[in-house]
Amino acid sequence: MTGPFVSPVSDSSPQSAALTLEQVSKTFLVDKKRITALTGVSCTIRPQRVTGLIGPDGAGKTTLMRLCAGLLTPDQGRLTALAIDVVREPLKVQASIGYMPQRFGLYEDLSVQENMDLYADLQGVAAALRPERYAQLLAMSGLEGFRRRLAGRLSGGMKQKLGLVCTLVRPPRLLLLDEPTVGVDPVSRRELWEIVYHLVEAEGMSVLLSTAYLDEAERCAEVVLMHHGQILGHDQPEAFSRQVAGRTWLVRSPLLPKRTLQRELSQHPAVLDALILGTAIRVVAQGQGDLQRELAPLDPTLEITAVAPRFEDYFVATLKGGARATALNNTITLQRAGNRFAGQDVITADNLVRRFGDFLAVDRVSFRVHSGEIFGLLGANGAGKTTTFRMLCGLLPISGGHCTVAGLNLRTAAAAARARIGYMAQKFSLYGNLTVLQNLKFFSSAYGLQGARRTAQIDWALATFDLEQFLSSESQALPLGFKQRLALAVALMHEPEVLFLDEPTSGVDPLARREFWTQINSLADQGVTVLVTTHFMEEAEYCDRLVIMAEGQVLAEGTPEDVKARYGGAKGPEATMEEAFISLLETNPQRSAAA
Repeated sequence: MTGPFVSPVSDSSPQSAALTLEQVSKTFLVDKKRITALTGVSCTIRPQRVTGLIGPDGAGKTTLMRLCAGLLTPDQGRLTALAIDVVREPLKVQASIGYMPQRFGLYEDLSVQENMDLYADLQGVAAALRPERYAQLLAMSGLEGFRRRLAGRLSGGMKQKLGLVCTLVRPPRLLLLDEPTVGVDPVSRRELWEIVYHLVEAEGMSVLLSTAYLDEAERCAEVVLMHHGQILGHDQPEAFSRQVAGRTWLVRSPLLPKRTLQRELSQHPAVLDALILGTAIRVVAQGQGDLQRELAPLDPTLEITAVAPRFEDYFVATLKGGARATALNNTITLQRAGNRFAGQDVITADNLVRRFGDFLAVDRVSFRVHSGEIFGLLGANGAGKTTTFRMLCGLLPISGGHCTVAGLNLRTAAAAARARIGYMAQKFSLYGNLTVLQNLKFFSSAYGLQGARRTAQIDWALATFDLEQFLSSESQALPLGFKQRLALAVALMHEPEVLFLDEPTSGVDPLARREFWTQINSLADQGVTVLVTTHFMEEAEYCDRLVIMAEGQVLAEGTPEDVKARYGGAKGPEATMEEAFISLLETNPQRSAAA
């Protein structure tokens, strides 16, 4: 196992620090249980740079952010922000910093201009100073042409940019951003990072940014890595990556499909982590050594190439190398026998159209999804993919065109089709004030399960997803990873033939994301057809085929390898899915500049 500690960066004095924490601890009382969020946390955040706050779900990142913003009081320890004692003077701190939480409070019935005015009023920005500041922020965010648009009519990426604009109407010296890029497409994510870089370089701002995307850690000047409420390390990203040098490889097989190869490698004792990446599997080995020799008994034809380590490799090696109490080791095994749609198209979309008044959200979209296939529906925020997705689920009526799911026409038999569909929403959509058991009982009845069959499926869900320990807990109080498990358990209660996943891992840490996709791959191997939307481009690599949408139309269709070969630019098939995605959208003449 990789050593868990990296020597912290500590060459700045507290007087020059943007933020200091000294032995900070915080606990909460939840369901009459004392939960420890932070234990003896100490670190110094240096000024005029971007520092990343990285860690798995439940690491304590949001608690740390809220303590630094003066919104929570520590049980013990000392916090100083911009040389202000946070515990003694929280209001002074809040007047001096900018803080953008995960769910920033935009007023969706107000326009962009009205939202800015409201936050300027709340932050005491003088009327004479507003026009120049507004002009700077709108130009920086690309929202100049949207002053009069209601916030509720903006795409997800534009809402995030407006949230950041509202946070910045009074220029702070210290900016705290809690997962600002969750749920936005790669183009908008890149634009948000450009804004952050501009704030640091042009305005001298200090930024502490938490994120679930580990590629973003490598964009930070420094990284604070957290786990179980403690700091494992604080250093430059490359200092972490160097610790797994000699353990990272790309493995290809001329014989095995990539999902099969990934499964086989994941179970090999020499392999700690195996992640699908294009036509290859990216492997983190248990240790340094001759991986070719170790894997030869598995398949002597394997092509194994050493690659440079990434920050994510260190993250996974450190946290996955130890026993994870929350790891789901059970394989999802469905009871139904056979796949009656084998060799058929399970989902068909022919010239699908959806209008909202005069607005054409989906414009003649067509594709086919084969039985047992994982099919990706990708696109920028506002591209029409979610609308298409909801029509295919039977949740939105179709304005035009033809669609079938599991052999049923959605225009004439939507209710019957829904009985054959499992649906997992982007946001946790179960009943938060019901317990885990009450949710399972309710949804099993809604799916028509009765008597012994209903009891058996509830027991199956509890055992398969390790939910027994939370049987009587309200679902809204579950950790994010267990909320995801419960949502998937509910979607599979009736053993559907088609599974719809709407950004299922948004905001989830990489270890939980790997666990989730291992289970989805096993479902596809059992003949379940999966349709998934995602903004996380490495997840697109798990798809057998995919379409990319913009402005309500399909821009590209094919395997991930096909898309990268066509739109990966000079890198061709060696480009990342994100590079191909951005290249395709930027060369699309219809794409809105503020997608």
